[in-house]
Amino acid sequence: MASDVPSLPPIADVPNLDAVARAQILDLLFEPSTQLHTLSVTPIAETTFSSYADLIALVGEQFNTLLNSDLESDQKWLDVILGAHPRLGEKKVDSALSRQEQAAMKAAESAAGRDSQAQAEAEGVAEKLADLNRAYEATFPGLRYVTFVNGRPRPVIMEDMERRIKSADLRQEKIDAIQAMCDIAKDRARKLGAS
Repeated sequence: MASDVPSLPPIADVPNLDAVARAQILDLLFEPSTQLHTLSVTPIAETTFSSYADLIALVGEQFNTLLNSDLESDQKWLDVILGAHPRLGEKKVDSALSRQEQAAMKAAESAAGRDSQAQAEAEGVAEKLADLNRAYEATFPGLRYVTFVNGRPRPVIMEDMERRIKSADLRQEKIDAIQAMCDIAKDRARKLGAS
């Protein structure tokens, strides 16, 4: 793991950590978001977990509570949390784990070689991905496309983006984004050696 990526403390220690340390755990597993901190920092101090998967499940339940709320403010709160995820293919990504995940996606597609034709195709894919990000955000204002890449190359991901844009189903999009964020968080916990 890269040296700029901190490790996760033992899960048994989480309730005893201060609020800043618990917020850092949430930032590592999900993405930095003040709204996520407000939503989850206290509840993860009040719960004993047997694994990080349990902690992630609790946060996922909180997301679903917001999703199922009739309050507009809860919907906006959820949108901000889901929108904290970086755009797929974005060049400037703050989160070290997001940078690694995006690099893995690029590596999966460049396994064929780096000749000039492959590089030109990669540039075309990057442009199409930027166009899809814009179309997605126009279809789902306030959200960012979130998916668990899991080693899939960009063309496969872009097909999924196109399908989701065409569906224009905001509720389903939020359901999919919540599931993706939780899947990403579980993968990050696993990569950081947590149980």
